[in-house]
Amino acid sequence: MSNVPENLIYTAEHEWLDDGTPATVGITANAAEALGDIVYVELPEVGTAVTAGEVFGEVESTKSVSELYSPVTGTVAEVNDSVVDAPETVGSDPYGAGWLVKITVTETGPTLTPAQYTELIGG
Repeated sequence: MSNVPENLIYTAEHEWLDDGTPATVGITANAAEALGDIVYVELPEVGTAVTAGEVFGEVESTKSVSELYSPVTGTVAEVNDSVVDAPETVGSDPYGAGWLVKITVTETGPTLTPAQYTELIGG
């Protein structure tokens, strides 16, 4: 079963975010496991406006391409360039070094608690 940290907020699209300012966003361990070996990550540039529920990038694995959906509305404040250069980090450490972007939040979209996300993924 996937690791679901209790200190994070989740989405039904398998993204996570923290309550930082700006908020850090990544994909869940469940999503990373489902994707398999991640070989490419496309992320927006700093300053890009994102909308909750809308696509803001993509992750490509040896199995498939998966779109990334923003859990919040706001502006990209920081991009984790290291995952662009070493995309496998997203799969090996999705809640740590594999974070994707930091967003200055103006509105949060629909989210799930850790318990709700665990139930969603069949935990």
